Formats: sequence, structure tokens, C-alpha cells
Amino acid sequence: MGQVVILGGGTAGTIAANRLRRRLDRDEWHITVVDADDEHLYQPGLLMVPFGEYQRPDLVRPRHRYLASGVRLVRGQVELVKPADNLVRLAGGELLHYTYLVIATGTTPRPDQTPGLLGPQWGDTAHEFYTLDGAERLAGALQRFGGGRVVIDVVDMPIKCPVAPLEFAFLLDAHLRRRGLRGRTELTYATPLPGAFTRPVASQLLGSMLTDRNIIVEPDFMAEQVTGDGIVSYDGRRLGYDLLVTVPLNMGADYVADSGLGDELNHVPVDRHTLQAAGYENIFALGDANDVPTSKAGSVAHVEAELFADALAARLHGRPAEADFDGHANCFVECGDGRALLLDFNYDTEPLPGSYPVPGLGPFRLLRPTRLNHWGKHAFRWMYWHALLPDRPLPLPARMSKAGKHVPQEVAS
Repeated sequence: MGQVVILGGGTAGTIAANRLRRRLDRDEWHITVVDADDEHLYQPGLLMVPFGEYQRPDLVRPRHRYLASGVRLVRGQVELVKPADNLVRLAGGELLHYTYLVIATGTTPRPDQTPGLLGPQWGDTAHEFYTLDGAERLAGALQRFGGGRVVIDVVDMPIKCPVAPLEFAFLLDAHLRRRGLRGRTELTYATPLPGAFTRPVASQLLGSMLTDRNIIVEPDFMAEQVTGDGIVSYDGRRLGYDLLVTVPLNMGADYVADSGLGDELNHVPVDRHTLQAAGYENIFALGDANDVPTSKAGSVAHVEAELFADALAARLHGRPAEADFDGHANCFVECGDGRALLLDFNYDTEPLPGSYPVPGLGPFRLLRPTRLNHWGKHAFRWMYWHALLPDRPLPLPARMSKAGKHVPQEVAS
């Protein structure tokens, strides 16, 4: 009996398990998902928690409910992978043998990696919103905030959902205007990037949106430490704050490093098309856990999981096949005041204006703030629970198409 063991029951792990269950004979293959708990968190919703739009019950559901019949859920903490023996060891000593191993344990904010960040100000005037507990604490801080200096800082890249800090800046601007506090608040967006985003066309647009909202951009700001009420960069710049909203350094799981499978950030180096771990024929890494050069976004985890599962199932049925992931990512970007824009890109093509998913028709508009994009982002939560996780067919292309997109004239020239 073959064994597919999937470490992590988040977006990528759940979709891969459910698709493999349908494609592999139950009498020939066991599928096991390992996770520390039975709580599946809808991570895109964390952004809305500080502004009171979502509460904990809106975002957390039992993990086992979204795994297909015939997929075993093991609750436990992964301690070590022993590739030479095809074994996973859990805390407590339980051993799981695998024929194929899928690493999908994501990436996690690590405030402990920035000196001073976990000082007395942590949870008081310094916050993050990439965990549910952190987002809830930040909601309380925003309710108490009466004006002053706010710094939104990205410590380093890569991070999961790299547009989320920008969205937070736009939403906070709108939130403060509604409360009559914007005139008494200085907003600063500090980023390690030279601009607002990684790709030129989107960076130009998003940068101008920050400027239009009177949000100060501090580019190339590599945070070295936090001291009292200030954050200091490696080149000596200091940004004072009354409220710090930080995106800490993101790192993969510690067992990845302990098992000799990770890079310096505990992400698994993989072939960027097949998602096969470097040096291992029967180990793959999906979603935020790997090091592919595209966004660590839910859309990426979704596409990777589908392509990987199809390719592995084909291989196990004797048909030559490999996943051919092209880096496809798409992300809604909340702009405040009930509007959002949409990005669609891959390894080779940056986000461009146009329409999605149907070229020329949409209905969603790329790189243009619209109310329909905003409602599309909110409607996606329903699709996530009812269609995406159960791996039901969705009218969304796995590979990016250039049809319906165009390079702005000012950039092309």
C-alpha cells in the first residue's frame, strides 16, 4: 500500500489531499494529512479583522470537515523528516512512513527575529495582523487610537500576501477619515523594496495611490531593530511611532531546517515548475512553504496544489507527466472606500491593465479600483469554503494568459 503524507492542512495541503483522493485508488494508496490542530483559518480575512469587518467565527472552521472521505487527519507537531528512511517523526515519537511526501506547512511571522520588537511595546503600541490573535489585538489598538504617528513596516521579503501591507495602509487611511482622525495622523509606509511593489507597472500605480492619500513612503528601509518608540534601519534611519503595524520576518517551519530541507529562511528549494524538492525525487513542497519566485498567495497555493496532484496521479497511473507551474498569481487589493483592484501575473509577465478572467469582458478589471473587484474579494470567502477547498471545478485558469492585457503606453515607451 502506497503512502502519501501531506504535512500541513492549510489551503495547499487540503486541496492536494482532496484531489489526490479522487484520483488514486483507495485500495492502493493511503493519504494522510498532518497538522498541529483541527482549526482551518481563512487567512485572507485577517486583513479585515482590525477594522471590525470579520470576527473569529467568520474565519475559523474545523479542518477535518474540509478533508474528503478517505483522507486521514493526524493531529501532531512535526519534529523531523528523515528523507533517507522516508520517515516523518512527530513530537512524542510517532513515526509516519511515506512513499511521497508533500511539505505544505507554510510560512510564519517571526517577530523574535528582529531585536527589540518583542519588548514591552509588543501588543501595546506595536502590532501585527498576520495571525488571528495579533489581528484581534490590533483591532483593540485601533479603537483606542486617537491620532499620532503610524508606521506600517515590512521587515523583509518574501512575505505571505505581499500586497496585504499596502491594503492595510489604504484601509487605515479610509478608517481614520471616517473617524475624523486623518488630519491628526501621519501615516508612513516603510518597505525594504525600492518602491511600493515588486513589479514596475503595479509599483508605479500603487505608489501613486499612496502619494494621493498623503501616505509617506520610506523605500529601501531594512529594519534592524526596534528601540522604545522607534524602528531603526540598517542604514541608520529611525522612524518614530505612536502605533507600529509591522509585518515581521516570515520563515518556514523549524523542522524544515532541522531536517536539512530548507534555505536560510526555512523555505524548501524546489524546481519552480514541478515543485519537486531539490535533490529528492519523492518530496514536493507547495504554497508558502517553497521558494518559488512568485507571490506567497492563496491563489498560488491553489494552482500549485491542483497541478501537483494531477501530475502525481498521472505518474502513479503510468502516464508520464510533471506539473508545469508558470508562477500564476492573482490578488485582489483593497483600496478603501469600497473599491479594490486586481493583479494577475506570473514568472514572466508583470501585472498589467486589462480584464479577468475573460479577456475583453472581465467582469473584473485589472489594475483599476472598482466596486465589483471589492465585492469579488468578499465573495471569494464563500467560494473558498464551498468550492476551492473541496476542489470543486472553478472557472479560473491555472495558467496565466496574456490575452486582454496591455502594457501602458507610458511604460512601453
